[in-house]
Amino acid sequence: MHLTALSKHFPMSRTAVSKHLRILSEAGLVSERKVGRETRYRLQPEALLELKEWLSQYEQFWENKISVLKHFVENEEANE
Repeated sequence: MHLTALSKHFPMSRTAVSKHLRILSEAGLVSERKVGRETRYRLQPEALLELKEWLSQYEQFWENKISVLKHFVENEEANE
């Protein structure tokens, strides 16, 4: 999809969308391909899978911490 088409889906300027796409491209989450004068952008789903795996480590960590906190709070309430 080209920049103008993408920009229509977001409440920001084309310049702002372009900057976001540049960052996503540098991160490997989006690929760029020149077609004539336009640059076409494509989502790279395999990169998102890597990101999901990386984030899942933190998700497990925080789920454990929240579970411990919930248990602590419930025990404190029961002791009151």
